[in-house]
Amino acid sequence: MPVVDVIIELSPEACLAHYEGRTGQVHTRSLDGRRVIFPAEALRRVVTRDGVHGVFRLRFSAEGRFQAIERLR
Repeated sequence: MPVVDVIIELSPEACLAHYEGRTGQVHTRSLDGRRVIFPAEALRRVVTRDGVHGVFRLRFSAEGRFQAIERLR
């Protein structure tokens, strides 16, 4: 199962746009510089009242479908 570590910095307002469905995908960069896109729905697992801030590990299936997100720091 492929994994990629990313930095996510989203304000509470940006998270609300994702939560309300106004934005369907999150665009970010991996720690090694790759562009990464994953479903905004994944943020529901890691959002706080301050938004989403930190380094996260994303897990994808062999076919490239998002499977899981976990906070690293």
